[in-house]
Amino acid sequence: MNRHSLLYGNDPEQSDGRCQRGQRVFCSNRGQRGGCGKTFSVFLAQVLPRHTINARLLWKVLSAWLAGASLKASHEEVRLPLALETLYHLVQRLRARLDQVRARLCRQRKAPDSPHEDPLLQTVEHLRQVFCAALCPVSEFQFVFQRPLLG
Repeated sequence: MNRHSLLYGNDPEQSDGRCQRGQRVFCSNRGQRGGCGKTFSVFLAQVLPRHTINARLLWKVLSAWLAGASLKASHEEVRLPLALETLYHLVQRLRARLDQVRARLCRQRKAPDSPHEDPLLQTVEHLRQVFCAALCPVSEFQFVFQRPLLG
């Protein structure tokens, strides 16, 4: 494995900023090496691949929503630099992946009893319980399971 180049993307907290999102890696098949010859991306844990929003901002929104605020109020509280419709789209993507996320979380710890009827809020609560020591459970989920939360 050879590091190839850095991956950069938009920084959601700066209007014209750019931030490092990961590293390109080359699986060398030159000489006597048995690599595949392909180049692939390795993303940082705080990055949500294919999304401008980072894991920390998503966690702030989900935490505010779990605390009882509406999605719109959560969006305004966190001051997301994205449109409200984008947040609704992200929530729909997360809902579509609940089966995979919950299966991974249940391997770590049994789901807690939840007062919420919404399966997504139950999953956010479970995520908070499994990674209670982490500052950002979303990035910790991606680091531990080596899978993006939003696919």
